[in-house]
Amino acid sequence: MDAAKDAGQAASDTSRAGAKRSAGAKSGGAAETHAPAPNAPQFTRDEDLHAYHEMLLIRRFEEKAGQLYGMGLIGGFCHLYIGQEAVVIGMQMASVEGDQVITGYRDHGHMLACGMDPKGVMAELTGRRGGYSRGKGGSMHMFSREKQFFGGHGIVGAQVSLGTGLAFADAYRKNGNVSLTYMGDGAANQGQVYESFNMAQLWKLPVVYVIENNRYAMGTSVARASAQTDFSKRGISFGIPGEQVDGMDVRTVREAATRAIEHARSGQGPYILEMQTYRYRGHSMSDPAKYRTKDEVSKMREEHDPIEMVRKRLIEMHGVAEAELKATDARVRETVNESAEFATHDPEPDPAELWTDILLEARA
Repeated sequence: MDAAKDAGQAASDTSRAGAKRSAGAKSGGAAETHAPAPNAPQFTRDEDLHAYHEMLLIRRFEEKAGQLYGMGLIGGFCHLYIGQEAVVIGMQMASVEGDQVITGYRDHGHMLACGMDPKGVMAELTGRRGGYSRGKGGSMHMFSREKQFFGGHGIVGAQVSLGTGLAFADAYRKNGNVSLTYMGDGAANQGQVYESFNMAQLWKLPVVYVIENNRYAMGTSVARASAQTDFSKRGISFGIPGEQVDGMDVRTVREAATRAIEHARSGQGPYILEMQTYRYRGHSMSDPAKYRTKDEVSKMREEHDPIEMVRKRLIEMHGVAEAELKATDARVRETVNESAEFATHDPEPDPAELWTDILLEARA
């Protein structure tokens, strides 16, 4: 995607809203509808303001990353999280300090939600010294032990067994922590996922498996790729409970996450949450997404955008002035612009960096 086209698309991502799952017969079989949860739990004014700020930070960051990619300043693959922001923010609002997060390669939003510095994340995207992996990892491979973020993984489904291992460590140490292990609908068909499910339930490990079902995996609709399209049922043969969640509404995400995390933390074992969500962009920046119609994407943006829903509540229910929300957007844009400025001017890694982080030095 060229820079001009990408910049134009980025500018429209938030001004439009996103939503109700449209009939998708024309776009490869994603015909199931997205029904917003009735009687959704209500947020306080402060909770909605927090959710608005955090989701907007992810949205603006991803728009900027798309622009930098189009300008040739980000190399390799780049998978944007635009449209799915409510999932990770709702999950984080239900978690506590010490809980771990691990995900696949659509990971920038998860990093920001965990509290990682936008400058360090963006600098890693541009391959600079100040990046979280010192410029060696790129979009799909950065980590923060401080923030309990364990990647960022480029192999489809590989993070699921690692997230199960984090839960095993938590159980072994009896530290009360829970592993929040994310995967996409495509990864949910991988073999190691079910090996992990079996082990987690056998040993009652404290792990919540979050399946972010954005309906198209790498470019094939779930109706064409999955015999069982209700991903919340994928743990039935192991006795793992699960539920489907409106992943476009941060309130329903937090409510379900609270139940699931408590289940895992209390020693009852793993829990599966299928987050029914939607990505506005292609699988990666190189994907033109011709497997779905423009009308489908526009309908999602216009009717059920996770950020626009919160914005509307803030104005209509909480009496927040439009000027205050504009000021929030301005602060977020300033943060993102500062991260981009840092990421494009920070020095590239010294060649000697190639020889670091290869072997673990033995402790005396």
